[in-house]
Amino acid sequence: MDRAKDHHSQGSKTTGRRAGGSDFLQLDLREAPPGSRTERLTARIRSAIADGTLPLGSRLPPSRVLAAELGVSRGVVTEAYQRLADAGQVQGRGRAGTTVAAAPLPPAAPLFPAVPPAPASAAPPARLVPAPSDEPGEPFRAGAGEALVDALRSVPCRIDLSPGVPDLTAFPRTAWLQAERRVLGALTPGDFGYGNPQGAPALRTAVAGWLARNRGIRADPGEIVIVAGVAQALALVAYVLREGGVHRVAVEDPGSLGARQQLEYGRLETVPVPVDEGGLDTAALRASGAPAVLLTPAHQFPTGVVLDGERRRELLGWAADGGLVVEDDYDAEHRYDRAPVPALRALLPEGVCYAGSVSKLLAPALRLGWLLVPPRLRDAVVAAKRYADLGNPVLAQLVLARLMDSGELERHLRHVRRRHRRRRDAMLRAIAAHLPGARVHGAAAGLHLMVTFDGAAFEDTALAARALALGVKAHPLSWHRVRPGAPGLVLGYAAGPPGELEEGIALLGRARSRLR
Repeated sequence: MDRAKDHHSQGSKTTGRRAGGSDFLQLDLREAPPGSRTERLTARIRSAIADGTLPLGSRLPPSRVLAAELGVSRGVVTEAYQRLADAGQVQGRGRAGTTVAAAPLPPAAPLFPAVPPAPASAAPPARLVPAPSDEPGEPFRAGAGEALVDALRSVPCRIDLSPGVPDLTAFPRTAWLQAERRVLGALTPGDFGYGNPQGAPALRTAVAGWLARNRGIRADPGEIVIVAGVAQALALVAYVLREGGVHRVAVEDPGSLGARQQLEYGRLETVPVPVDEGGLDTAALRASGAPAVLLTPAHQFPTGVVLDGERRRELLGWAADGGLVVEDDYDAEHRYDRAPVPALRALLPEGVCYAGSVSKLLAPALRLGWLLVPPRLRDAVVAAKRYADLGNPVLAQLVLARLMDSGELERHLRHVRRRHRRRRDAMLRAIAAHLPGARVHGAAAGLHLMVTFDGAAFEDTALAARALALGVKAHPLSWHRVRPGAPGLVLGYAAGPPGELEEGIALLGRARSRLR
């Protein structure tokens, strides 16, 4: 590291916590052979980062100070810092010094384990992929398949390219606060009691208007159930189907790991059905014998394809014959280079359960969404919601209703579309520059891209592991597959500024080059 990185020893300020000297290392290098001192120091600092002694954002001691306390030459320390920087675990910030940027992973720890074995009807599960022996990274041990995404989410990193996260810096705080003040000013004491488990009437009315304007769905407020995001919508549907004697549900392959696990947690067997350029293979759906199917027809996760017209007609015919469609309207409002796609619910209300939320438009933390089900299932779904939680918090429902009614939510949507388009374009340019040969899917809409490496011999979990060791998070495509397929990554672009996205893709390119 250069001399400028030591200037903080003269009293410059930083927000990170500083390791005051060499005590945290518990290391004596004076008796070590001269040729091994740098390696020993590098390994010890790496271990201190991994076990939390040096947390993310903390500053390392100035090289001059650390060298003096350890009784070694300054070159030993600067070389150790440089090795850690090359691995993406620390970074120099001029007068702010050298700070921890990403946590490493002990060589024996498995990185990005495959999802647990699929049902007997599915293809054999992917094998566990061990950590590369020549690269460090944060411990990533997932004892159960459902912990995979949560485990990755908890690992600190410099650049997060995980899919499914919007631009949280764009959350309309001012508009939300203004709406909240107006709502609070109008509430009576009785409004703070237990609400309707189906949802506040004001929000159900506002959602009905929102769906009519944006998705072409005509629904009475009485048909709408307010839920804690699409995850709860799937949990409620799974419970009602299971109670009604349905035990198998078809799912897209590739498709959302989280959605599949949600259904399996509800004790439903998931049956994988292939997805191609036209969307879900409806002939394979019929052949599966599953009485229900979960799909994302407007912007399929993760491929980004749209269910084409012929497949839509075939799917609606299958539903008219008694099948049930569970439509996750994933990312439908985030489109850039194509016309809007009608919701299936608008075409066959009696055969479609429809789920949507504001998690990708506003923020996942709000836990606000909606569910529409066919009339024959409505009473059972409302009862399941009542016994699940007595209904969503009323205040947030009323604030969202005001944002919808005032047009503020549409204004916010137009604003974030522009921001997301710029970020998508930045990621596309970076992929072209740093991942030659990668094939990009789903760029016309959504908040993520899928890239595949057709013909490549490496495991995408190994690529994701190496990227994580360089401080970059990304989902391996195989996490979202049941049957085997080309290696790939699912890369979110909405949450980071263009410069950060470009740096992240460059580091992915670096990780990719090490797999050759």
